[in-house]
Parts: sequence; structure tokens; C-alpha cells
Amino acid sequence: MILTKNTVLGFAFFLIVTIGFGQKASIKIGQNKIGINQYFTITIQVENERLKKYSEFPGIEGFVKRGTSSSTSTNFINGRMSSTQSLTQNYQATAQGKFTLSPFTMTINDTKVQSNGILIEVGEPVQRQSRRSRDPFDDFFNRSSGPTEYIDVEADAFAALSVDKNEVFVGEGFTATLAFYVAEANEADMRFYDLSNQITEIVKKVKPSNCWEENFSIDQIVGDPVKVNGKDYTRFKIYQTTYFPLTVQDIAFPSVGLKMIKYKVAKNRSTIFGRSKKEDYETFYSKPKKVTVRDLPPHPLKDQVAVGNYRLEEKLSVKELSTGESFNYDFNIRGVGNISAIEAPSTSEAGPFDLYPPNVKQNITRANGRVSGTKGYNYYGIPNEPGTYDLGEIFSWVFFNPNKEQYDTLQSNQSLVVTGGSRQNLSIASNDLGDFYDRIGRVDNSLQPLNGNSWFTIFVNILAVVILGFTAFLLLKRAS
Repeated sequence: MILTKNTVLGFAFFLIVTIGFGQKASIKIGQNKIGINQYFTITIQVENERLKKYSEFPGIEGFVKRGTSSSTSTNFINGRMSSTQSLTQNYQATAQGKFTLSPFTMTINDTKVQSNGILIEVGEPVQRQSRRSRDPFDDFFNRSSGPTEYIDVEADAFAALSVDKNEVFVGEGFTATLAFYVAEANEADMRFYDLSNQITEIVKKVKPSNCWEENFSIDQIVGDPVKVNGKDYTRFKIYQTTYFPLTVQDIAFPSVGLKMIKYKVAKNRSTIFGRSKKEDYETFYSKPKKVTVRDLPPHPLKDQVAVGNYRLEEKLSVKELSTGESFNYDFNIRGVGNISAIEAPSTSEAGPFDLYPPNVKQNITRANGRVSGTKGYNYYGIPNEPGTYDLGEIFSWVFFNPNKEQYDTLQSNQSLVVTGGSRQNLSIASNDLGDFYDRIGRVDNSLQPLNGNSWFTIFVNILAVVILGFTAFLLLKRAS
């Protein structure tokens, strides 16, 4: 096949249009009227691709950045998959008043996306505002005179790997957080050092091999005020993830070290020309941690059920219909747990319905130290027999609730009233092969003597033989 210039250009245009429609990037601005203790948000979102890279979120005068949260949504409709991934940047106001977010542009996965900006109004707090802490990593300038002698300032800080649960059931999620804590009274000047490579090595050491992981993807290190044993600290989260144990095996997290740049300061700080501080390093080690994993109680579906805190949200397209008409039924499982591991509800006793495989929709949110979301199943069915049907006898889903330490079942509360005639006879009629096959059983299949038309039959056969012979003669003559 010869490719012309127009063909190549047309194909390239087709690819560009296809990619343009298949992959989308956008920026969404949050509520512009907030209390001073509430976050203002900017969210970037991509469709049908991974959020691989993005430029820095804009700075807003009168606000400070306070961490991010991410979420993903995956849909399976008619065998086709579509997905959405988003990342939200939180901003905290430093004072009440009106502030302007100027128009800005961000690069999301090599696509430049513009936002028009907005006027933000910050009012009275909705509830008591938490104390704002001093950032211990703010740089400071020290002057000294005379001979430069450096001293080591002891750091009032520590690294810790913490978990929100010390004991879980197999399949139950727990969140592990590696963070660096700096006391309010700390006087040592410190900086993070080669953090991306350090985190990569730390994760290799702490990640259990027998767990499903949902990573919170911390992209920016920001501090938030906390109290530890009654003492004020600023916590810098470095790595956070939720693990779901897949086997009954305790999980042991080893001690890991976080290397920091720590400055020694000049003993005589009055010098003007000497160096006020000198770069040094110090490694802070976390303590080992253990999480005990318990087996689930005996149950016929013990090795199949999901573990978590779930509830059912359902929707039935119609309450009454006739046989042969169709209906849609949504069985949505919402809650906290390993959403990806949720299997479809049991429909083994489908009753007098033609029930088709469901379309699947999944949405996962990783925020506030937990993994939550929804997994929905949309069914299409056609009833064949009249009657009143309790869908709870057809659609059910068993799971284990770790809070109650018992198995639970989500069952439909919907009922369907079907009128009209039975479609069984219609099904039989559709397989009727007609009167021709009915006559086969009534016709005598024994040999019969030639009747009065036998001479006509003989003549036709002789004529056919003559025609075939003449045709063969012509073919041989032409070949010679």
C-alpha cells in the first residue's frame, strides 16, 4: 500500500483528535467563601491516564499551603474502562478578609491548563481554630565576629513510624505514617536531605510483602501542629500508606533512619564577615513497630469476603413492569476498606429473570489517613414470569465487619411487581421448526413403485446425461 502525503496527514490528525478526546486535564477551584479555619482548595484532574507529573500549585497571598490529598475513579461500562485521577492542594488563610487568586497556568502531564482565578472571602471561624505553629525550617541569619568556632546545637526532634491500629484482622486496613517531629522549643537549624532517594530506600525496608497497598502519594512536605505527650510539635509527614494484610502473618516494621542536614552555629555570633553556620548531618532513627494480624472467624465464605465497614446504596429504575420489559438495578457498596478487592454480589438464585453481567464503577479516595470509596454494580434484567419478587432474595453481599467482629450481609430492600403473561410458552414457540417437520412423522418412508409419471422422469434423466456429454465434448475439443 502506498502512503500519500494526504493519507499521512489525515492519519496524524486522527491520532491527535483521538488522544485529545481520550485524555483530558482540568483545574477545579474550591469554594471561595470559607471560614478562617477552613481550607481553600485547588484540584487538578486527568481522565483516562495517570497523573504522572505537574507543575507547582500557585501561591496565594494571605494563604499557606497545608498538604494534599489524592483520589482515583475507575469505571467499566460495556466492557470499556474509563478513569479519573485527581490531586487536591489545601490552602490555609492567615487572616480574615478578601484575597485574590490571580489567573494562573499549570502544566499537567505536558498539557498546559489555564484557570481564570477567583476572589476568596475569608470570614469568621466555623469552629475554634487550631494553633498555628512556627516552621522550624525557616532560615535565619546569624552574624559573628572574631575567630569562627562552631558548636553543635542539640535538636529537639525525632523520626517516628506510627500506625493507627496495633492489631487488625486479615484483610482489614491500617495506615502507616513515617513523619519527622520538631518541637516548638527546638533551636537547631535543619533541612531535609535528598528526600526522594531516602524515601525510596526506606519504603523498600518497611513495605510488607504480604499486603495490598494504597499509597497517599505525599508530594509536598508541609508541617501541621500536633501534641506528643502534652508537648507541642510540628509534624512533617514524609510517607503515608494504608496496608491491607492478605495473609495471617504479623507485620514487623524495622527501625529506619532519616538523614537530615543539621547546621552547626558559630560560637561568636557577632562576626560580620565570618560564616554564621556550618553544614553537618545527623540521622534520626525510628523505633521498630509491630502489627498483629488476626484470622477471621469460621464461615463458609471466610476466604472470599471483603473486610471493612460498608453500607448499601441501591436504586431500582422501575417498581412495576410487565414480563418482557427491562429494568436496571444499582447495587452500590460504599464504605471504608479495600475497595479494589470488593467482588460482585451473589446472584446465584436469579429467579425468573434474564439477568446480564453488570457494568462496574469504582471510586477510591485516600484522605484523612484512611481509604474509602464506592464500588457499584449496575444490572440489566428482563422478567419472564409474573409475580412480586423480593430482590433481597436475589441480590446479597457478605462481608466481615472488623468493628463488630462479625460477618454481615448487605441485602436489597427493593421489590419488583411483574404483570403480564408467562414467557415460557413464547420461548417454546420460538423453537418451533414449522409444519414441514411436523409432516415428517406422518409421511410413509417405505419404497414406492413408479407411478404414471415414471416415463417423464426417465426422459428428464436421459436429457441431463446428453447435455453433460455434449459439454464434455466441447471442453476436450477446445483443449486440443
